[in-house]
Amino acid sequence: MEWYHVGLGLLGLLVIFIGIGLPIPFALALASMPFLLHIQGWSTALVSTELKLWGVWIDYVLLAVPLFVFLGELIGRSNIGANLYQLMHRGVRVKGSAAYGSIAACAGFGAVCGSSMVGSLTIGGVALPEMTKLGYNKRLSSGVLAAGGTLSVLIPPSLILLFYGIVTDTSIGELFIAGVIPGLLLTLLFAVTVFIWGRMYPSHIPRADNAPRPSVREFLIAFGPIFLIGLVITVSIYAGIATPTEAAAVSALLTTILAFTVGGLTVRGFNEALFATMRTMGYLGLLLSAGILFGFVLTYYRVPQEVSELFLSYNLSPVMVLTMVIVFYVILGMFLEPVSMTFITLPTIYPLMQAAGYDLIWFGIVYTITMEIAVLTPPVGLNLYVIQGISRGTIPIGDVIKGCMPFLACMVLLIAMVIAIPGIALWLPSIMK
Repeated sequence: MEWYHVGLGLLGLLVIFIGIGLPIPFALALASMPFLLHIQGWSTALVSTELKLWGVWIDYVLLAVPLFVFLGELIGRSNIGANLYQLMHRGVRVKGSAAYGSIAACAGFGAVCGSSMVGSLTIGGVALPEMTKLGYNKRLSSGVLAAGGTLSVLIPPSLILLFYGIVTDTSIGELFIAGVIPGLLLTLLFAVTVFIWGRMYPSHIPRADNAPRPSVREFLIAFGPIFLIGLVITVSIYAGIATPTEAAAVSALLTTILAFTVGGLTVRGFNEALFATMRTMGYLGLLLSAGILFGFVLTYYRVPQEVSELFLSYNLSPVMVLTMVIVFYVILGMFLEPVSMTFITLPTIYPLMQAAGYDLIWFGIVYTITMEIAVLTPPVGLNLYVIQGISRGTIPIGDVIKGCMPFLACMVLLIAMVIAIPGIALWLPSIMK
């Protein structure tokens, strides 16, 4: 069987199964099975499938995923995220402080949680009613919070970077440190966007809030937990004290203690965080397992290598290849969420990028920014529906989409900056070696 028959067959079956409503993990597994049976026969394929799935579930590196998910759920169900927002909002006496505070809170939250959706849900749940009450324009407030959640995907720890590292066999620690400067740059670009928005439409942003400034105690309660959790994660990984998995375990334990002591977490909230983590990992585990089968079939028939050779045979410039890949992901992101895209497409795409001469750490950052765009593009932009849901129907989905447009432009600008100046992503990893 030729490689292009396999590639087209896998793609066709996958589209059919997703089109009839099958969940993506089952669609991936079912699309792989006919080709797996062709390779090994029924009995051998069954045993090898079991071994491959078992190998996924006992992978030490993957233990970091449920731990980071649990950490984010704990913060979302305690007052830690809400306290951080209130600190950022009340501590800045400038026009638009709530918008700037929301961006800063999302960035701070991103330093301890790797999920974009959890970031938007946690900060947005507190900030959106407050910004509406203060008189912020609905498009601005919803756009700030939907886009702000994407900072959790770029600022480490990041689940997308973690999955990228697993699929491409790239250093997760280097990927995490590579995301720091781009994440801070994107935070700055978002703040500049709010400033320009306020200049162009002064009525969209109310005057500075005159609420009392937070006391030293309130500052410590609000900022202390985020600072400590972020410090444990960053220092332990980048100083070589712990692996990402060990850092995730220690930070999850620390978060549990802080959530109960200063975050107001209840036993019920703790149980809900556990069950939410199990539900999330049930889906992610199935997706990862099915992705392994899918990737095995692709690799066996050398589909990624053949695709790379085909593209290189056309003598396309590396910039052209990169542009085509980015456009491909932006279009695909309108229909699939980032985790699914990672396991479906990355096994084929990353060898192509490697063959084109691109550093995989650098491409990991470009890829992650592209995934941020995916969660803000309709019709399957997860963050759009999170914010629209938080508003309880008071903000139409059209306004959320329009509010995100200037922030999407910031992400496109950041991709251009990282392409023009690769050191934005590679400088920190280079000095950490």
